[in-house]
Amino acid sequence: MYKVLIADKLSEEAVKIFKDNGIETVVKTGLSEDELIKELETCDGLVVRSATKPNKKIIEKSKRLKVIGRAGIGVDNIDLDAATNNGKVVMNTPFGNSITTAEHAITLLLSTARQIPYADKTSHEGKWEKSSIKGVEVTGKILGVIGCGNIGSIVVDRALGLKFKVIVFDPFLQNEKAKEMGVEKVELKDLFERSDFITIHTPLTEKTKNIIDSDAFKIMKKGVRIVNCARGGLIDEEALKKNLESGHVASAALDVFVNEPPKNSPLIGTKNLIMTPHLGASTTEAQEKVALQVAEQISDYLKTGAITNAVNTFSLTASEYNTVQPYLKLSEQLGGFAGQLTENAIKKIIVEFEGAISKINTQPLIQTIICFLLKKNFDGINVINSVSVAKTKSIQITTIKHENAGEYQSSVTLTIETEKQTRSVSGTLFGGKPRIVNVKGIKIEAELSKYNLYISNEDKPGFISNLSKILSDNKINIATFNLGRKKSGGEAIALISTDNEIKDNVIDQIKKIPLVIQVKPLTFNES
Repeated sequence: MYKVLIADKLSEEAVKIFKDNGIETVVKTGLSEDELIKELETCDGLVVRSATKPNKKIIEKSKRLKVIGRAGIGVDNIDLDAATNNGKVVMNTPFGNSITTAEHAITLLLSTARQIPYADKTSHEGKWEKSSIKGVEVTGKILGVIGCGNIGSIVVDRALGLKFKVIVFDPFLQNEKAKEMGVEKVELKDLFERSDFITIHTPLTEKTKNIIDSDAFKIMKKGVRIVNCARGGLIDEEALKKNLESGHVASAALDVFVNEPPKNSPLIGTKNLIMTPHLGASTTEAQEKVALQVAEQISDYLKTGAITNAVNTFSLTASEYNTVQPYLKLSEQLGGFAGQLTENAIKKIIVEFEGAISKINTQPLIQTIICFLLKKNFDGINVINSVSVAKTKSIQITTIKHENAGEYQSSVTLTIETEKQTRSVSGTLFGGKPRIVNVKGIKIEAELSKYNLYISNEDKPGFISNLSKILSDNKINIATFNLGRKKSGGEAIALISTDNEIKDNVIDQIKKIPLVIQVKPLTFNES
């Protein structure tokens, strides 16, 4: 039975979803690092919100852990590099709180326009500052939206309804999509120069850290109003304070901060600054949605292999998994086959999908091929981090898809280029089982088992009899014997499956056969 630790407060309905899926749950919140490591010794999944922080130490020590689910969108409390390097899938729930967060951003935009918190405070104090509190209309004003993903696009929709003129900076937003939304796509500098209001909706990365800094404030309009409901660290807080105090920024509203809670922040008490305690996702509806979503996603992954809303690997629906699953074993064998035969540093990897397979989600297959191709030479490589490991080694990866079927309804060809040679191997499925059908341009049909022997040799009489004698003398029983050749008298290959492991001394004997070019024992997992 699978087991999941819920380390932050979560809806009881989420616990019920795990139970209905036959998954045991343990609910323990506020755990220390050591306590969390201890609990995870027996857990396959971990659910967190923002309080629990699965760091490198926790992830590396949690050998059984397979998946970390974040009930919410932000995953900066999770060490993604450690999770990826250790083969842990990290999922979030990006859609559950999108509406709620977008609505909070709009609320804060209107609050900055009309000084709502200050008006409320002074009214409670018995003051009546009607003449001194002057707001601005939002109708016709230019709203600059930085980031137009799930939340940013909802903000745009609501803002257009309020008659804002909306300009957007988002490198990933297509021009056609911008036109369809009714917004103008601009460069960041242009957005800073033109906006009356600015709202940020990007993740916190090295590129977006302090995206609004002292230089950005210098080119903004005097009287600009700024909102951040995304992540602390997107705005230089010291620079914001200075510009609020000088009056260059008329008002700002922050729901997120570099340090939370911002107890000792210099921002506290700053004039014309609205502060809310990270309430973006804090509605009854949003909390329930993300809790149920994360429970469904983790349950699906543990039970079916479906990967939804993954932030460090591919996503794969349950139906996609059922389609892809038979090809995963083929991908493992193709990668392992080429990896065990390759003796020099790999410069280039080309994966070609032909026929029906080209129309499915091939990313899991690519990552599996690369993982088993490089497994022999790189410690710690796994299906999740394989592509990133290859790129760090300056290995070029190319994927090619041919929708028209060739000799087989579906086939996969892996080509490896090293400094000394280029080698290819192709495979397909027969009756749902993987089959090698081509090696180095030589046709062959071979089903691999746990123990195999690969031999390339000159196609001349005497080779098979000599090989058979060596195997017989060493009591090695042959399960299957497959041969292929380019032409009579040219290069030939043999793929032999055996019932028992072939020891080094046997390999040495085979190498001494005069016609042999290369001999390699190949081993594969039987599962």
